[in-house]
Amino acid sequence: MTVARTWAVALSGLRGDLVEVEADVSSQTPEFSIIGLPDKALGEAGRRVRNACTNRGLDLPKRRITVNLSPASLPKRGSGFDVAIAVAALATSGEMDAARVATTVHIGELGLDGRLRPVPGVLPAVVAARKAGHRRVVVPSANAAEARLVEGVEVLAAVCLAEVVRWHGGRSEAAELVAAEAPTSSNTDDASRDLADVVGQPEAVDALVVAAAGGHHLLMSGPPGAGKTMLARRLPGILPPLDDAAALSVASIRSLSGDTVTRLSRTPPFESPHHGATAAALIGGGSGVVRPGAIARASDGVLFLDEGGEFPASVLDALRQPLESGVIQVHRSGVAATYPARFQLVIATTPCPCGQYGVAGGACECAPQAIRRYTRRLSGPLLDRIDIDLRLQRVSSARRDSDARVVTTADARGMVIEARGRSARRWSATPWRRNADVPGTWLRGPAAPPAEVLRPLDAALRRGALTLRGYDRLLRVAWTVADIAGHDHLQLDDVGRALYLRQGAHA
Repeated sequence: MTVARTWAVALSGLRGDLVEVEADVSSQTPEFSIIGLPDKALGEAGRRVRNACTNRGLDLPKRRITVNLSPASLPKRGSGFDVAIAVAALATSGEMDAARVATTVHIGELGLDGRLRPVPGVLPAVVAARKAGHRRVVVPSANAAEARLVEGVEVLAAVCLAEVVRWHGGRSEAAELVAAEAPTSSNTDDASRDLADVVGQPEAVDALVVAAAGGHHLLMSGPPGAGKTMLARRLPGILPPLDDAAALSVASIRSLSGDTVTRLSRTPPFESPHHGATAAALIGGGSGVVRPGAIARASDGVLFLDEGGEFPASVLDALRQPLESGVIQVHRSGVAATYPARFQLVIATTPCPCGQYGVAGGACECAPQAIRRYTRRLSGPLLDRIDIDLRLQRVSSARRDSDARVVTTADARGMVIEARGRSARRWSATPWRRNADVPGTWLRGPAAPPAEVLRPLDAALRRGALTLRGYDRLLRVAWTVADIAGHDHLQLDDVGRALYLRQGAHA
């Protein structure tokens, strides 16, 4: 009896678990069986492996082959185990370097002609392999670029199974194949949107800078054409570039989503799902494999809900838990996955279905019941998690012509980076760096400002105009206003400005 071993990776969300792939050959009726909790796609790997080996001139033992995926209690899903299964099965003949095979992680799907096809999630799988101490990984050539984003790992990019066998010391005279291509990705960084394009909304631009500087959630309400979408799409451009850890996390989620990843983008992601999206599309899910939803894909960036009043209330309320915890846990039958949810929420909505309710010069044609039904989709608990409530008015030609102050994206990004530097220095002795991340117990405890500064917030809390959660969020916004103004200590004017931004008042 000959047993050969190699390694693969089982993904559950962004977490990867190393799976030992053992192949055993026994003198029984020829059969190819896979054990160790495989799903249907993985259970079909035996037929793909047999055809791939035959078409590449590689001889599998004509005996019973049993492949065990260990640990057996860990569910394994998808076709990314194909290459590891094929290599382990071929290594039972003893013609390959067993030590090299046993120290290499294999990732990829096999075509019937032996070609290695790309699979999603290669980047987090290679990260998991490195964390487990493995330093050599075999991946399909189409996934080579993203696998090489992980430092400290030797990446062997293969076109077909014969190449992998030759790398491990085996023999194959198979002819070369054309490499399988990775699917094209539509994700591009748009650096052409400048904040200077926004005219006639100086208060909105200021509020956007505050939101970016502190990582605060933002609600914009106003008539059609007021510039809500234009403002939201320029928010990623004024955010600081992603650091190495955040860029790797964003790229890993893109890889799990099936996007082609060729580099680490430093631009924060921007996700804008349609208002017809379901809760599953927002949260994540799928059959068998739990794919990341819009919440996870927006982590370390911006989640923009345009026409927020058109989203079903159940979809909007699905945001409440991720906004508080910073993670999204997706549970399906027999599978669970955890994704990061450190996103900045921006909601744009109109005051009523026609968009003219309460607008100067507008004529609303909506029935009172329709207005109440429309506004109630944004529930009280969700609104309580919003830091800045911005009410936009229609831009008039007079306001546009008289507005001489123009803020460019570069100017705003400089202010944001400077303000974040101040907050990082203030919280340097704590685990937090952004004002939005500091818990209320700390803001009201060790970092509490003098009582006279908090007097307006205390009065609003006593009147019932604020919840304690809203109180804490206003404190965070006030600290961000102080950082932008260059104040070392929280002042009464900073709290007043935070109240102004929360209530959406305009002069």
